[in-house]
Amino acid sequence: MAGVSDTAPVLPPPATTTSTPSVRRRVLRAAIWLVVAVFAWVALDRLIGRIDWTAVGNALGRVEPWMALPLLAMLLVRQVLNAVPLVYYVPGLSWGRSVQNDLAANVVATFAPPPGDIVLRIAMFRSWGLDPVRGMTGVTLNSFKFYAVRFLVPGLGLLLLTGYELSQRQYVLALASLLVAAAILGMLVAILSSQSLARRAGYWAGRLLRTFRRSTDPDAIGDRAVELRHQAADSLRRGLAPSLVALVGMTLADATILLLALRSVGVGPDTLPVTEILGMVLLTYPLTTLPLFGFGVIEAILIAAWTLTAGVLVEPSLVAATIVWRIVTILGTLAIGAVVLVVWRVRARSGFGASVS
Repeated sequence: MAGVSDTAPVLPPPATTTSTPSVRRRVLRAAIWLVVAVFAWVALDRLIGRIDWTAVGNALGRVEPWMALPLLAMLLVRQVLNAVPLVYYVPGLSWGRSVQNDLAANVVATFAPPPGDIVLRIAMFRSWGLDPVRGMTGVTLNSFKFYAVRFLVPGLGLLLLTGYELSQRQYVLALASLLVAAAILGMLVAILSSQSLARRAGYWAGRLLRTFRRSTDPDAIGDRAVELRHQAADSLRRGLAPSLVALVGMTLADATILLLALRSVGVGPDTLPVTEILGMVLLTYPLTTLPLFGFGVIEAILIAAWTLTAGVLVEPSLVAATIVWRIVTILGTLAIGAVVLVVWRVRARSGFGASVS
């Protein structure tokens, strides 16, 4: 995530024409979406073989309409828990506004070229009468925390899978993920200690992150760690533990949505126990750093693993459940975020943005 300067960024005036770089970025984003979709299809085909889409459709037909209520409720729980860190890091930001800020920024980040989501977050902070610099500092801290939790929860996944047969590769990947999480959390602790330690910790955390995301700049991460120490050391001390707990809860809520989806298509606890479902989702959670939260890749790994336990006959139901899961967690989040964005813009234009909770 891009850093924020000490001076509050100024929002650019509305453009009257579409610039060539903007068009290129939009075309590039569309191309990335296409590549991700093709890659997801290939991953599913290679790992679980040819899919019987008629059987998948029959499994989807088993989903009762009332299941939308618990699925939506768990999605809201996930989003509320995801918004907890910003409440600690941005003075004056309410829980409701933190949820709104995350949801609206997610919509813009999905469909608009960068730094559209950052511009929107800044505009929302300003409309609420909040310091945009402190706001974006909180967003950056939240991003660091989310990366740490993504690599931390495979350890919890291993605990849930105690007694199940796991491959050596799964143990190695879980251990590597824990090391990455420890490096990120160590960097956050270093931010509280000294400027030089903050810079070094940020640099080495950036080196580790670059293993998973090649665009990561370790030097930029180091510089950002120093900025964070000056801007948010007190907030970090106060919010470190509760925000980590909330984000771990968020990943469990995400996994619970898939659990509900599996039950809704007829995969019962005698076929796949709760611990195996939650444990495998948490074990693969670092893959959410991939585009579209690992769309296609995570599904292929989960379906392949669960087919070994539940049997080939259950495979169409597993595919159907992952489709429901993605509809809720990706499309559902985008739909709610779009509503939030429209409501905020209407209120902001009417002059009520700063007074709406």
